[in-house]
Amino acid sequence: MKKTVKIEGMSCDHCVRSVETALNSLKGIASVKVDLSKKEAIVDAIDVNDEDIKQIIDDIGFEVVGIE
Repeated sequence: MKKTVKIEGMSCDHCVRSVETALNSLKGIASVKVDLSKKEAIVDAIDVNDEDIKQIIDDIGFEVVGIE
């Protein structure tokens, strides 16, 4: 299932890589594509709940403002 994660606080390519690395470390994530200009990540999740996604992004210093 694809989820769109809206993220505040990203400002550069390093931020993008940090978010991609963090999300890819979650068990159940098939793929991650972060778009800096849209401030979002498209996550193909097999079996991951929204709270786990939010927590791992919070842990690296960014803010999830919505998950669709």
